[in-house]
Amino acid sequence: MKQIMIYLVRFYQRFISPLFPPSCRYYPTCSNYMLSALKKHGFIKGFIMGIARIIRCNPFIRGGVDPVPDKFTLRRNPHPEDYVDEIIAKKFYNHN
Repeated sequence: MKQIMIYLVRFYQRFISPLFPPSCRYYPTCSNYMLSALKKHGFIKGFIMGIARIIRCNPFIRGGVDPVPDKFTLRRNPHPEDYVDEIIAKKFYNHN
């Protein structure tokens, strides 16, 4: 099941997503988040986390950096500004 879902998300990324303007408010994008969640947490938990992320991605939310957490949760990471990737940290949290 996990491989089928990964295939469906990649199909979406390649053929459906390019038809619409970019609208994801998060990094990584919701589709990349879904792929990472599936790989890290398996089909059931990964799918639930991906759907929760898609629901969170709406015009009423600020967005920002929100990587897949190591533990299963349906909430956004509590401190995404502590994300360890320097390039991402500079892009989203440059306070200079």
